[in-house]
Amino acid sequence: MAAGKQQLPVALLFILGGVWSFPLVQDTKPAAKLCGYESCHITKPNMLNVHLVPHTHDDVGWLKTVDQYYYGDRNDIQHAGVQYILDSVVDQLLKNPDRRFIYVETAFFYRWWKQQSSSMQQTVKRLVNEGRLEFVNGGWCMSDEATTHYSAVIDQMTLGLRFLNDTFGACGRPRVAWHIDPFGHAREHASMFAQMGYDGFFFGRLDYQDRDHRMIEKEQELLWRASDSLTPPMADLFTGILPNGYNPPEGFCWDQLCHDPPIRDDPDLEDYNVDDVVNRFLVIANSQAMVYKTNHIIMTMGSDFQYENANLWYKNLDKLIHYVNAQQANGSKVNVLYSTPSCYLQELHRANLTWSLKRDDFFPYADDAHDFWTGYFTSRPALFPLVGLDTDFHTFRAMAVAQHHDAVSGTEKQHVANDYARRLANGWQHCQLLISNSFAALSGSFLKRNYCDNLNISVCLPTEILNKFLVIVYNPLARPVTWPVRLPVNGTAYAVSDVKGKPVDCQVSVVPVSKATQEVRRNRGFAINELVFQVQAPPLGYTTYSVSLIQDGPPPASTQRRTPTGIQNKFLRVTFDPDTGLLSSLSNLETKQSIKLTQNFYWYNASDGNNTESNQPSGAYIFRPNSSTPFIISKTAKTETIQTSVVQEVRQWFAPWVSQVVRLYADSKALELEWTVGPLPIDDNLGKEVITRLDTSIKTDRFFYTDSNGREVLQRKKDFRPTWNLKQSEPIAGNYYPINSRAFIKVCLSKTHSPSEIHLPPLQLHRRLLYDDVRGVGEPLNETSDIFPEGLIVRGRLLLSLEHPAAAADLHRPMAEQEVLQPLLAFVDGDLSPNIRHEFSGLQAALPPAVHLLTLTQWDKDSVLLRLEHQFQSRESKLNSQPVTVNLQKLFSTLVVLGVSELNLSANQWKDKMTRFDWTPQKGTGPLQTGCRILLE
Repeated sequence: MAAGKQQLPVALLFILGGVWSFPLVQDTKPAAKLCGYESCHITKPNMLNVHLVPHTHDDVGWLKTVDQYYYGDRNDIQHAGVQYILDSVVDQLLKNPDRRFIYVETAFFYRWWKQQSSSMQQTVKRLVNEGRLEFVNGGWCMSDEATTHYSAVIDQMTLGLRFLNDTFGACGRPRVAWHIDPFGHAREHASMFAQMGYDGFFFGRLDYQDRDHRMIEKEQELLWRASDSLTPPMADLFTGILPNGYNPPEGFCWDQLCHDPPIRDDPDLEDYNVDDVVNRFLVIANSQAMVYKTNHIIMTMGSDFQYENANLWYKNLDKLIHYVNAQQANGSKVNVLYSTPSCYLQELHRANLTWSLKRDDFFPYADDAHDFWTGYFTSRPALFPLVGLDTDFHTFRAMAVAQHHDAVSGTEKQHVANDYARRLANGWQHCQLLISNSFAALSGSFLKRNYCDNLNISVCLPTEILNKFLVIVYNPLARPVTWPVRLPVNGTAYAVSDVKGKPVDCQVSVVPVSKATQEVRRNRGFAINELVFQVQAPPLGYTTYSVSLIQDGPPPASTQRRTPTGIQNKFLRVTFDPDTGLLSSLSNLETKQSIKLTQNFYWYNASDGNNTESNQPSGAYIFRPNSSTPFIISKTAKTETIQTSVVQEVRQWFAPWVSQVVRLYADSKALELEWTVGPLPIDDNLGKEVITRLDTSIKTDRFFYTDSNGREVLQRKKDFRPTWNLKQSEPIAGNYYPINSRAFIKVCLSKTHSPSEIHLPPLQLHRRLLYDDVRGVGEPLNETSDIFPEGLIVRGRLLLSLEHPAAAADLHRPMAEQEVLQPLLAFVDGDLSPNIRHEFSGLQAALPPAVHLLTLTQWDKDSVLLRLEHQFQSRESKLNSQPVTVNLQKLFSTLVVLGVSELNLSANQWKDKMTRFDWTPQKGTGPLQTGCRILLE
């Protein structure tokens, strides 16, 4: 593979044996296929064509669980039953060949499909082949765009699209991406959709100021240039903003959940209303046409969980089309037709216009002056660590559901969040069995392997009770890693040997379990110490370490209660203020760079909605602090210092509910800040939004940088939007952006503004709120559990480095990659045995630093799906942004590659067969921000 500028991978299908072909296109029956663009109804060039799109939006969990939504259970919470929607729609489509319907969430359709008879399945295939039932988007769910990692998004899209492809062939392939409900839109999602072969993308939510500007300029349809690195039009995606979110025009909702009057067309009755309906519709259509560029407009005729009784909708839509079009005989220039997003898109493409160009993203999203949907970036932080599992099919589906925009986002009811967690936990149990079987096959040993899910709070029964055990370290990355292992133990001295029996004593230490950790784990473990040592794991493989108890006794680590002046290794020096116990500076000993740096914890009082500016409270979606100035939790920190040859720690206590460990490993170029926050006290009847803030002497002129879904980095500027003149009404919430893996600032100097000292953007860590934000959930974000009835405790880690900008990316990208795909540990009772294979690598050699192995999964019995990506942006790194060549024949240690076929990113089209619409951007649109000139040379 030759990789130039940064790009997401195409998928490669490896043929491992025999003669084999993959059924990308599968005939369902001999009947002719008129799906896709060929199935669109004819429009009228000299009229305003109104494309009516019957649709339903079926959340894969929100107010009810996935199961409850599918079966129509718990209608006391919300009336919704997806199985009845699909039953009813299919029945109604068969009654009129002009009718159309689109469906989105494959997770629900997959369930429904499995329950249908063979004859019904053939009927549905006919509807799909004729374009009457069309799939849009096609992922397992409609994913969130702020809090998801790009690798999980690709996986859940692949899961859904593969089912559609295997079931319906080419006619099941969606042409349009459809994210009508997520709360802001990421550039990386648009880039992925483009590389998956979509011709266009439609969504419903954008900032109210942005929409107002675009309506005036007729720029609600645009060309999104979604990557700074990919050569246009590879990541260009036509993007349309829907006129009513995803709801029908006011007065034209005919679902059983709606209250608008039906079309009463019997002239003998007193309540005949056809003339009124037609006139109102014509006014709405012509008004909508005023803010779009072509003689085609789209109307979404449906909403959340609608069409359970599809007859209500279709009977009225049939009449609407008939009576509005009948007015053409009287000179009307409005033509109404059943349509789909792809048919509408085709007409926009045929218009052959130029379109404004956008290069940034659609964050943050606000629907009013004081209503910024930035709270969900942090809602339910305890759920986040569970949603990145790479697993078997059972867990794959649980992972895919968790990417839903009301799952990982934290914007669901509490009982639904519990259901997501249960599904992920059950999936992880399946995955452990799969991993154990893989270890057994590779090693030749069928000894029981144990997994410890609570190592982050020093709970692991095998290491706590065994005097001798093996630690199996699996590395999912395609490069070797060095990783610090921390195991809860009850001894004070241990011998640790690598796979060759070589002692690693110089890299082993024992430290006492912190008071904060003991409080978090409660009665779930009893270790008094932590065994700390560095492991080295081969690329895409595992190695084994032997651990043996030497002695019991008091902790041998040097513990100091006084505040340290500093800690350092060969790369970094960190100093602390002796009066406050807080960080005071950070120095890079290699580059001789040093900055003032202080860090502390604060909380914003969450708005209860009772103030003069707005009645909007803070909730699961909305972040709205009562003041721009947060409360400091404590101006000082009590400290305790641990110093060993492997690790140095300064343990800080700010309050009974906030503590932190400042940690520096011997060979690390990053300072680790492990924070523990909670339970958030609410005895004062105040909801709390907890942040940490790093104040620094770096001059930035308001610029900072955040990643997009863990991949490319975007430049941000405080109180600024690249595409419209922002009127900032919420100075805190209006400057919040999602961060999935990294954020940074640069020393820089602007030609037009004097640089000022600012702090890094505050990082929100935890939320506990007392009011609902009136966005549908109907309950406050106030989480408790059986273990923590007084409120949840959240623990996380920040890695902090100080680098020259030219070298920063070479450190940060691999570091972020390793954090997302941490080594997996398994434990076995006993010692190293000469009859067991204790080390294995799936690669003949490690991949270059610029290349990441994103996917390697069994596709069928003869083939695997491989995704390789060049993970550095263009011009990001002087060394690693350069082209890289990988020899696939010499890549794997156990696989024999007989052939390779290249697919698109979602693996549902052959790459050389994939064609997309071409679009022409307006000249001079979408300027990039100029940013800063780097001072450190």
